[in-house]
Amino acid sequence: MLEIGRKATVAAVFAALAGLGGTSGAQALEKVSFGTNWLAQAEHGGFYQAVADGTYAACGLDVTIVPGGPQVNNRALLLAGKLDFHMGGNMLQVFYAKREDIPVVVVSALFQKEPQVILTHPGKYPSWEALVGKAPLLIGDNGFASYYQWMISEFGFTVEQRRPYTFNPAPFLADPTAGQQGYATAEPYAIQQAGGFMPDVFLIADQGFSTYATTIETMASTVETRKDVVQCFVDGSALGWYTYLYGDNSAANKLIQEANPEMTAEQIAFSVERMKEYGIVDSGDSLTLGIGAMTDGRNADFYAKMVRAGVIEEGLDITSTYTLEFVNKGVGLDLKKKLTGK
Repeated sequence: MLEIGRKATVAAVFAALAGLGGTSGAQALEKVSFGTNWLAQAEHGGFYQAVADGTYAACGLDVTIVPGGPQVNNRALLLAGKLDFHMGGNMLQVFYAKREDIPVVVVSALFQKEPQVILTHPGKYPSWEALVGKAPLLIGDNGFASYYQWMISEFGFTVEQRRPYTFNPAPFLADPTAGQQGYATAEPYAIQQAGGFMPDVFLIADQGFSTYATTIETMASTVETRKDVVQCFVDGSALGWYTYLYGDNSAANKLIQEANPEMTAEQIAFSVERMKEYGIVDSGDSLTLGIGAMTDGRNADFYAKMVRAGVIEEGLDITSTYTLEFVNKGVGLDLKKKLTGK
């Protein structure tokens, strides 16, 4: 299997591709499946990019992306051995798995910031603090059980503020005092289309919700027995994300729209710009360690916050829920420099 170097460049990737040759006589690619957690979208773009431009193939992998969706449970397929890798939401998922002694391990975190936001009507609340105890907030059940408990414990938001959210923007649009959960990359665009205005956006990561997001999960047995495959998939994904954000992402977007015909070019463009604007993928530690970076300190900080919020019990050995073995090597930093000139 070919290795992508520590700071792989575009030239190195294409040289590897040339070595594979793409012919019947070339080295056979190892088939790998990666299940996402929702329908194809720009928020998955780096993975589609690495498929589209041959980055995964350059180190010996034939990657099939298996989209998630409302009736698809790709995480269950990972646990059942039907998928090699899975796109996790954030670190809470592996903390919960640890509680049940399920050996799932995060090997890379493509999002440095959780893209969850609270949206409000323009100019209604001048600051995050102004929301506390005042704004009626439309929050779904999963959000109420996780990040909203942190909002209560860290800032003094109240249970009484919460209103059930059914993923219908109509209640928010009808109430100029309301706030609504959403993703920075999606719901603001939907609100603009439905309501004719761009809402104010409060990114909870910027308020201290310190989890990584859009993780790559796999089983502990895969980490132990298929290290070359894991390293290739982690490195290839990082390189894919650099190209998707800073280079020509048209081939990846074509794959996204083929997999999800309802996804528009306008929505994709909005999502890419917001990922860059808010530093969702590339900020903090990734600026020096490379996309996918994780640290022990950051994971420990998030776990401590979730314990204080009563979201999860203390005493779990969270160090077994992730590994730094495959990240923090600077893979792709020179590719970013070549693409951006910075």
